[in-house]
Amino acid sequence: MKKLTRKEEEAMQILWKARKGFIKELIDLHPEPKPIYTTFASIIRGLEEKGFVGHKAYGKNHEYFPLVKKEEYRKSFMKKVVSDYFGSSYKNVVSFFVNEKKITANDLRKFIDIIEKGEGNG
Repeated sequence: MKKLTRKEEEAMQILWKARKGFIKELIDLHPEPKPIYTTFASIIRGLEEKGFVGHKAYGKNHEYFPLVKKEEYRKSFMKKVVSDYFGSSYKNVVSFFVNEKKITANDLRKFIDIIEKGEGNG
């Protein structure tokens, strides 16, 4: 799966949340500062070319919708991050967050419980 730019990811976040929408509707959902219509439309068309977005035509107007699920992209994105920055080691990822004080010992105990119960699907 292709990596998205920051602007493309922002647009996809809006589209995943909205589920579908015309450019103007999607811009209305964009946080401030709002992008220029033509710029945002170009981003959406680029996402369509990459296979992330589809559309339904209503005359000259297009209603866009995601073709790639958020969970699919997240999984692909995380695999790449773990591979590129942590030597493909999830242990290194956890160590990083422990060292950054983003995970507590209590969090780790909860992770162990999840792993032992085989419920690690969230």
